[in-house]
Amino acid sequence: MSDRYKVNRGCVDIEFLVLGMLSNNTYIIGDGKATMVVDPSCHADEILEALGERKLDAIVLTHHHYDHVGAARELKDATGATVISSVIDAPLIEEGSPALGSGRRMTPCPVDSLVEDGDIVQIGDMAWKIIMTPGHTKGSMCLFIDPRFGNHPENEPVLLSGDTLFCASIGRTDFEGGSMEDMRASLKRLAFLPDETLVLPGHNDLTTIGAERKRIFAQFA
Repeated sequence: MSDRYKVNRGCVDIEFLVLGMLSNNTYIIGDGKATMVVDPSCHADEILEALGERKLDAIVLTHHHYDHVGAARELKDATGATVISSVIDAPLIEEGSPALGSGRRMTPCPVDSLVEDGDIVQIGDMAWKIIMTPGHTKGSMCLFIDPRFGNHPENEPVLLSGDTLFCASIGRTDFEGGSMEDMRASLKRLAFLPDETLVLPGHNDLTTIGAERKRIFAQFA
């Protein structure tokens, strides 16, 4: 059984599982009315077990890499949840994104909702703003929620950063579709977010925009 954590911060309800060989953070986020899973890496059975009796409304894929979409099709088939992806990375998800370095392809997953920069994704009462952040992949995206649109408005805003921004690091840009120039531009966009924003990355520890302003933005943005 993979590690499972509950986060007692942020303006929405947050849990995450650490899954797979690359220790991916797969998030379960809700507001008491709706529930979403972000970047289901693998082990759909463990994600379903963690969901319990909650209805899964949406599956959000921050980018097309196999370690972020590996369980998406199985999870969709089991729950009927809407799959959400950027319009740029969606074709690779629907074709079956190649597993880097392995020569095999992941199970294709239909994408139901295509999003672009500036779109608002409404899940329950949660209103997530799409911030396109190319650099790791051409269609990488982050999702930001203002506390006014969460069920804990007294708490911090939240950023789902995928593999764009990590704790004290950034996503790799040497894969196909990656670009350091694009990554720098994307980090400059994230640097405008409030310091108190809780950052939920695709790997490793949680962080804040304020912490990364001193470590990452000063260096790259």
